Amino acid sequence: MPEAYIVDAVRTATGRRGGGFAGVHPADLGAAPIRALVERNDVDPEAIEDVVYGCIDAIGSQAGDIARTAALVAGLPESVPGVTIDRQCGSSQQAVHFAAQAVMSGTTDLVIAGGVQKMSQFPILSSFAAGEPYGAVDPWTGSKGWQARYGDQEISQFRSAETIAEEWGFSREDMERFALESHRRALTAREEGRFAREILVCEGVEHDEGPRADTTLEKMAGLKPLAPGGRLTAAVSSQISDASAAMLIASERAVKEHGLVPRARIHHLSVRGASPVNLLVAPLPATEHALRKAGLTIGDIDLAEVNEAFASVVLAWQKHIGADPARVNVNGGAIALGHPLGASGARIMTTLLHELERTGGRYGLQTMCEGGGQANVTIIERLG
Repeated sequence: MPEAYIVDAVRTATGRRGGGFAGVHPADLGAAPIRALVERNDVDPEAIEDVVYGCIDAIGSQAGDIARTAALVAGLPESVPGVTIDRQCGSSQQAVHFAAQAVMSGTTDLVIAGGVQKMSQFPILSSFAAGEPYGAVDPWTGSKGWQARYGDQEISQFRSAETIAEEWGFSREDMERFALESHRRALTAREEGRFAREILVCEGVEHDEGPRADTTLEKMAGLKPLAPGGRLTAAVSSQISDASAAMLIASERAVKEHGLVPRARIHHLSVRGASPVNLLVAPLPATEHALRKAGLTIGDIDLAEVNEAFASVVLAWQKHIGADPARVNVNGGAIALGHPLGASGARIMTTLLHELERTGGRYGLQTMCEGGGQANVTIIERLG
């Protein structure tokens, strides 16, 4: 089967809600890594066959196929198309999958894949309420088919995160210690310059704005739970963020024709579904499926990235899969770095690639929980 190579990967820093990117148009934010990939790799823009971008809540200035708009803003020729996809939090990871699958099928040779999200402007679930005729903020209210299959069960990421913590026996203190470690790892990575190669300075924002040097377990303990009597607080949840990230995916033919140097190859890609009610648990069976399909064990994985939507998700994944916590989210995760929804998959994969290169690891695995009870899994193999 033809290979799909990662030639380059770049991201903006993650801006806090109301932070450095708050006044930036989503198309301008999304265009930045596209432009950088072309310039850094001296690629003929006419050779790019598609731009595949993830974005959730594609309304307002994020509507109208933001992938196409961002590509045009980046200065790509009008002949280069763009398509925006939504697999919820895994949208830009799925964008990479679609790009790689197109290359592996032999139908395209050079694709830019990534994502953009402007949560300062469009908070999570903004699109749920837009034009909702049933007076509710979810897309399944009023569906007879959904009612017949799932009844009146509450569909909530917060409920799922609480359920996972309860079922796996993680206390609030367990999750707070995990969250504190996420901040510590992110700050260490920033101080040691680990993010320097992957972050594109954009609109004057040079560093991720989320990591907090002043947070402590005592401060976390003083926060109110998100639900009365619950274990979740804002401290153990991902941060609302603005960011974009993109990767240049190429075939072997494109590598030769354009004189490109691949940095990694897509070793495995898959996506699986699980319960849409306990929706955040999907990365567990999805990872088991991916490792079986790839003929690998978790011991073969040098580094893993599991999106920190909530601390309980990563803690359950580590315990279930038997992963070494020292190899998981080594530079911190979304609790510290932020979770810009449609951009997170490409952001995480960009960080994973650079960290494999820094440490000399071979295999990196990435997964994340997604709305609807889904999870993408990607395994990349570092080259060189």
